Amino acid sequence: MNIVIVESPAKAKTINKYLGASYEVLASFGHVRDLPAKNGSVDPDANFQMIWEVDPKAASRLNDIAKALKGADKLILATDPDREGEAISWHVLEVLKEKRALKDHAIERVVFNAITKQAITDAMKHPRQIDGALVDAYMARRALDYLVGFTLSPVLWRKLPGARSAGRVQSVALRLVCDRELEIEKFVAREYWSLVATLTTPRGDTFEARLVGADGKKIQRLDIGTGAEAEDFKKALDAATFVVTSVEAKPGRRNPQAPFTTSTLQQEASRKLGFAPAHTMRIAQRLYEGIDIGGETTGLITYMRTDGVQIDGSAITQARKVIGEDYGNAYVPEAPRQYQAKAKNAQEAHEAIRPTDLSRRPNDMRRRLDPEQAKLYELIWTRTIASQMESAELERTTVDITAKAGSRTLELRASGQVIKFDGFLALYQEGRDDDADDDESRRLPAMSEGENVKRQDLAVTQHFTEPPPRFSEASLVKRMEELGIGRPSTYASILQVLKDRGYVRLEKKRLHGEDKGRVVVAFLENFFARYVEYDFTAGLEEQLDRISNNEISWQDVLRDFWSGFIGAVNDIKDLRVAEVLDALDEMLGPHIYAPRADGGDVRQCPTCGTGRLNLKAGKFGAFVGCTNYPECRYTRPLAADSEASADRVLGQDPETGRDVIVKAGRFGPYIQLGEAKDYAEGEKPKRAGIPKNISPADVELELALKLLSLPREIGLHPETGQPITAGLGRFGPFVKHDKTYASLEAGDEVFDIGLNRAVTLIAEKVAKGPSGRRFGADPGKPLGDHPSLGAVAMKNGRYGAYVTAGGINATIPSDKDKDAVTLAEAIALIDERAAKGGGAKRGGKKAAKPKVAKKEAAKAEAAKPAADASTAKPAKTAAAKKAAAKPKPEATSKARAPVTAKTSAKKAAKPVAKKSKASG
Repeated sequence: MNIVIVESPAKAKTINKYLGASYEVLASFGHVRDLPAKNGSVDPDANFQMIWEVDPKAASRLNDIAKALKGADKLILATDPDREGEAISWHVLEVLKEKRALKDHAIERVVFNAITKQAITDAMKHPRQIDGALVDAYMARRALDYLVGFTLSPVLWRKLPGARSAGRVQSVALRLVCDRELEIEKFVAREYWSLVATLTTPRGDTFEARLVGADGKKIQRLDIGTGAEAEDFKKALDAATFVVTSVEAKPGRRNPQAPFTTSTLQQEASRKLGFAPAHTMRIAQRLYEGIDIGGETTGLITYMRTDGVQIDGSAITQARKVIGEDYGNAYVPEAPRQYQAKAKNAQEAHEAIRPTDLSRRPNDMRRRLDPEQAKLYELIWTRTIASQMESAELERTTVDITAKAGSRTLELRASGQVIKFDGFLALYQEGRDDDADDDESRRLPAMSEGENVKRQDLAVTQHFTEPPPRFSEASLVKRMEELGIGRPSTYASILQVLKDRGYVRLEKKRLHGEDKGRVVVAFLENFFARYVEYDFTAGLEEQLDRISNNEISWQDVLRDFWSGFIGAVNDIKDLRVAEVLDALDEMLGPHIYAPRADGGDVRQCPTCGTGRLNLKAGKFGAFVGCTNYPECRYTRPLAADSEASADRVLGQDPETGRDVIVKAGRFGPYIQLGEAKDYAEGEKPKRAGIPKNISPADVELELALKLLSLPREIGLHPETGQPITAGLGRFGPFVKHDKTYASLEAGDEVFDIGLNRAVTLIAEKVAKGPSGRRFGADPGKPLGDHPSLGAVAMKNGRYGAYVTAGGINATIPSDKDKDAVTLAEAIALIDERAAKGGGAKRGGKKAAKPKVAKKEAAKAEAAKPAADASTAKPAKTAAAKKAAAKPKPEATSKARAPVTAKTSAKKAAKPVAKKSKASG
């Protein structure tokens, strides 16, 4: 029997069918070990020794693998063909060694780029050993990310309250977004004018020509800067005669794009399908792992984490055959196309992303896939086929026209493009990041040199230059790839982290840098400038690639990085928060303080007039406040444009005569009735929050008065006689009776909901109980009685099926059929959970441990040899520490270095601890 290890159960199921009865394929469910999320998991003082911890969820799966190996001859590690896949195989192997599950087993590593029968059987014929250099590159990357995150994030928390985290690549990606925000803010629009004439040939055909020169001087796009200049040119053109002075037609060719890499797939799926990168990768993973086709699960695309652009020769042959069948031989180039990656750090061993069988046309697959899978499959199929099609043949035509007006000579130019042979454009054209119309197909009428043309119309148009566009998810991925930042497998997760942290927001498919993110970037640029430089981060990626090529030692790379990084961290430790805020206040000044219309001091407090505005840090992040606090409580968000919305008066309240004002506070925009001076001493102005789905700019007086009226009393409850009120809370609109809150459902309006509807919502909420579940819920499937805890039942929970007795809940393993669980198995699971300290829910009565567990504990205690507590424990601790710190002799061997460096302190301490116990 041969045991094969892959990552996912879907892959395991498919591959098991391909390999037959002599193989058992088991899933690791991804990574089985990781660095514990605590200090000390990577020790720079011990040559970057790393402590690995088995994921609790993976423990049972590793036990299953170890059991399966007892009757097996060979262990085949068949995880993904990238660094992460290599690392997973290495982790599984290391855990099995620690468990001593490997005896005389042959150990092989196989990789395949597609989950098809042919690819799997071919891979099994060409096994190799685990690539130590790839594992070292993974180790270095994981250690770097850990050291940056666990060293820099605490500094952020202490020096910049409200900041959440920083990361080696995450922070550089955030800087790209925030730098673009700064460009937009600094941008000053420039006025310019264009003149476009509509001309007619003698045959009656019309075309457009743009003014490009006057009196022997060229006119660039921005050269006509005022309406007066434009009017001067208009008068000349109105009186001019037009003659064609040259017609130039140049043939051209347009070649297809290369097949997809991870990055280009994410970009194109974002542009054409509107998919976020993370969503694209989830769908691609499903297509890679396989879809049921004709009763057999088959992988539809090759591995989707790659930066290689070449494809297998057999796939090229198949693509050329499909092109000939579907489009004709004219669309098949004479020689197959070969592509080469431009990126310096591309892993050329990996194929591009392509369908595993190009004869599976998108139309045939549509009925077998869900809509999103079908769209992504079609995108991958068309790009792959188009990459092997003939080039498009074009004709680019340029016509120059001279306009004579008295002593003045003006020049106009018309350009157009004609597609003579569409080639790959018959199937595919790459999407664009902007929404501009593609006018490359504009066609010009036949004209000849010396021919007179007449002016039919003249358009004189004012324009203003626009700032650079904000990044879309696609264009940010493209920019990161161009700079060499990150790896294909990291782009999607980086973008997701930035959104989850609240550092950026996605609005109309564009990434906006939030104040929270901008403050973090300003902090890093002030105090850790080197580590958010694009070149430095890209250089570190190149170092990691050199590790994977076995050119340099991973410890040397970490050592060089750590010496400078920890020095920068130590330099800031003694800085006070006030000093940090002052530095950021100066750096972010243009963003925070907009120039005043009257030219006054931008930092003067608009409320008290005597205080100055400066940057402050609070529990929820940075904000702008007055130096006269607490006498003056003026606050607002960071952005300078929030100043305008802080004092927008909507009108007066008809009841009190006070102003109704839209303000912007540190926690967001709100409405306020009057100012503090309008109220008696100690009385505060009434305020109301603005719902998240309403822009402050859209709030009018009528809506503001309604919001200020909340919470409003709807009426008295018919049974209790207590009032029911309606209001807006942090989770949306609600109705309240006594201490019961019920959210309003779609269609209910907080301003006019009636008493009957409110009573119904309250009653439904009460019926559901405090946990949101209705009383009388299914008590579960009874299994029998526990010897000491009473009735045992099997229930379905939000995290899966579990068994319960006496307040102790034990999860049923995922590989176990919940309906097949017996009473004996349930009791064993409950006893195991109780022995680990499991009990009733927090706040409830602690469940007693079952008697069975108590008896076992008593037996174990009685079996222990007597030992002097005053000497045994210290001896064990000292020995363990000494063993953990002392490197093994094998660590000096180059071949063994990766494995020795990764040994956990716990493992190193084990033999010494046993010896200490025996001597006690």
